[in-house]
Amino acid sequence: MENSPAATPIYAFGEYELDLRAHELRRAGERLHVEPQVFDLLAYLFGRRDRLVTKEELLDKVWGHRYVAPTTLNSRIKHARQAVGDDGDAQRVIRTVHGLGFRVVADVAERESATTVTQAPPALEQSIRFCTATDGVRIAYATSGTGPPLVKPANWMTHLEYDWESPVWRPWLRALSREHTLIRFDERGNGLSDREVEDLSFEAWVRDLETVVDAMGLERFPLLGISQGCAVAIAYAVRHPERVTRLVLYGGYAEGVVTRSKTQAQLDEMTMVMRGIPLGWGHDNPAFRLFFAARFLPEGTPEQMRWFSDLQRVTTTPEIGSRLLMTASTIDVLDLVPQVRAPTLVLHATGDAVASFSQGRKLAALIPGARFVPLESQNHIILEHEPAWARFVDEVHRFLAEDVDASRAPATTGAPLRAAPSTPLPRSAKRPRGR
Repeated sequence: MENSPAATPIYAFGEYELDLRAHELRRAGERLHVEPQVFDLLAYLFGRRDRLVTKEELLDKVWGHRYVAPTTLNSRIKHARQAVGDDGDAQRVIRTVHGLGFRVVADVAERESATTVTQAPPALEQSIRFCTATDGVRIAYATSGTGPPLVKPANWMTHLEYDWESPVWRPWLRALSREHTLIRFDERGNGLSDREVEDLSFEAWVRDLETVVDAMGLERFPLLGISQGCAVAIAYAVRHPERVTRLVLYGGYAEGVVTRSKTQAQLDEMTMVMRGIPLGWGHDNPAFRLFFAARFLPEGTPEQMRWFSDLQRVTTTPEIGSRLLMTASTIDVLDLVPQVRAPTLVLHATGDAVASFSQGRKLAALIPGARFVPLESQNHIILEHEPAWARFVDEVHRFLAEDVDASRAPATTGAPLRAAPSTPLPRSAKRPRGR
C-alpha cells in the first residue's frame, strides 16, 4: 500500500483515533483489534478524505497486483465500517457513492503523532526444548510469549521452526503469544520430534501431551485444540479434569473421516488419498501437494499455498504422513465428549472442507454448556487477511481472560511436575475404530 500524504498522522473522529505511527485504531483510548488489511483500507480512505476514492484506486493501492474479487472489497468495507462504529445503512463515517467508490464523511481532526522515541517492544522469540515420552520418543516443544500458560496439542503436519516464519501460522503464533506463554509441540513423526517412530496411535498422541505439560511443570492450564488436536485436547481434559481450566476447540471433530463415513464411496475416496500420499510426496510432485493445500486453504494467497505445499515435504516422510493421516481419520472420542467438564469455546469455519461445519456444531452440542461461534470462512486454517480472523482472535482472548485460575498460574517452572493420577480412557479413545 502506498504511504498516506502525511507520514504519521492521527485521525480523530468522535471517540475514535486512527494512529498510523502506532498502527492502531482506538476507541476512547482503548486499542481495538483490526485485521491489517482493514487498517490499510481505513488509512488510505482517511488520508484522502477530501475526495472520492474509486473502487479501482482502492484495489490498486491496497491490494496491489493481486486479483481481488468484488465480494472481497465489499467485505473489507463492511468490516472497516464495523470497526469505526458505522454500518451500511447509516454511513456516518464511510459513504458509498454507488457505482463509483467511497468517501469519508465524518468530521475528522488530524494531528501529528508524538515524535518522542520510545523503546520498541522486544521481538517475539521462541525457545525450543526436548522431552522424552514414556516409550523413549523425543518430543520437541516450544514456548513463546509471556503470561499464563496456554497449551496447544499438536495437529497434523507441524514444524516448530518452519511454522514460526510461515505466512499461515505466524499470525496465529503472534496472536496467541500476546497475552499468554504459548506452549506447542511437534507431533511424533513430525518436524523436530523423532521421525522414525513405531507407535503413531491416538493413545500415543495423548501421552505426548501429558509428557510435554509434565516437562513444563504445569499444574492448571487452558488447552487450545486445532483440527485433530481437538480430539487430543478432549481426551486429555476427560483424563485430567483437575488440570484443564478451559478448552478452546477450533476446526475439530469427535469422529475422523473414516469413523464417520456412511457410504462405500466415502471410504473409497479416503483410501485413494491414503494411497496417493506416498506416491505424490515420494516423487516430489508439487501438483499433489497443492491438492492438499487447496483443501486446507482454498482462499489462500499464492505465497500461503506454496508454503503449505512445502510444509508437507519439510515436516515428515510420505510414509509417516500417510500413517498419521490414517490415525486422524479413525479418531473416535464421541463417548468422551459429553464427559468434558471444563468451560468450552467451540469455533468452526462455515465452509471448512477438511472438517465439515456439522462436526464443530456436533462438538458444541454434546459438550455441556459449550459456546459455539460460527466463523465465515472457507479455509480450514483461518488466514490473517480474512474478516473472520479478527473475530476468532477476539473471541479466544475474551474467553481465556475469564480464566482467573490460569492467569495466576506460573508460566514456566524449572522442575517437572509430578503427574496427577490418570483416569483411563475408554476403549474407543485408546484404539480409534474404523467403520
